[in-house]
Amino acid sequence: MTTAIRLAALFTLAFLLAPYLGAQSAGNLPDYVPLLPRVKAKATVIDPRKGYAVQQLKPDVFMITDGAYESVFVTTGKGVVLFDAPPSFAQHILDAVRETTSEPIVELVYSHIHVDHIGGAGTLLKQVPKLEILAETGTANFLHEIKDSNRPLPTRTFKDHYTLKLGSLTAQITLGHWHTPEGDLLISIPDKRVVIAIDAFSAGATPFMGFDLTMNMHDYLKLFDQLEAMDFDVIVAGHHSTPATRQDLEVAKSYVTDVYSTISRILREDHRSLLARASAKYRDNGWAIASVLMDDEVGQCANEIKGRWMQKLEGVDIWAPSHCRTALVYAEWDAGVR
Repeated sequence: MTTAIRLAALFTLAFLLAPYLGAQSAGNLPDYVPLLPRVKAKATVIDPRKGYAVQQLKPDVFMITDGAYESVFVTTGKGVVLFDAPPSFAQHILDAVRETTSEPIVELVYSHIHVDHIGGAGTLLKQVPKLEILAETGTANFLHEIKDSNRPLPTRTFKDHYTLKLGSLTAQITLGHWHTPEGDLLISIPDKRVVIAIDAFSAGATPFMGFDLTMNMHDYLKLFDQLEAMDFDVIVAGHHSTPATRQDLEVAKSYVTDVYSTISRILREDHRSLLARASAKYRDNGWAIASVLMDDEVGQCANEIKGRWMQKLEGVDIWAPSHCRTALVYAEWDAGVR
């Protein structure tokens, strides 16, 4: 089992088993803030015996979720188009579609390269041997090199932009780089006012570690303005089980902006006292001095962010340090401290 598939399985298991684990000993596990009641109240209820739920977002547009991951499928009158196939519920995708429509799945779109969002495609292809798979060339080239049977090579590729038309569906697909170097798809279904932006943010929660593992903080910061300019009612961002609203987007943007502003301010502050103490202890070990300074700056940032956001978003106490560190790297080495 690959690391990404194992992580996806663990995320899902945690969501499904959480109601039954209260009596278990916590041992030496760290203490985290309990799930915020308003976040829990909005979450889709997953029957653990079934392992997934299907939610209609708009006419012909549906979301599958296992509580940890999300996938979208659209009925078109000429077959179902599926966007992503997470391995955590890949074995249920065919059943989820069949309980909703008699139309067969005819096409799968890869949003980006990550196993936890498309690593169930191999399972689906065994069930639907004639499945068409669409991907941008950057993703296709990466998968060609990796040769992972869980992520079959696409049967059709495009570069930068693509208009996907099938039956009643018209989806506008644009390449972005807010997350992976190979590319991320920003998908809009304009007549339904639905947007799919996988690994952008989560409704009611902070992004995952390192701003959802972003490899391009510069474009990640710009993504929120790009999403704001789009006409939508619902954004499916790939995680948790709650489709995001425009209000969720604004909250997520405020959080990310606050993290970046906070670390930028801290980087401009006077750190001569700490540097003097670190130099006295570590002498000519420059890496030790640099590590102590960065750890202190990240710690200051994380403490401030926790104080302002822990009661507003899920996961702040867990991921704020990683967000501050990612923002520090961008602010200090890419954007430059000004």
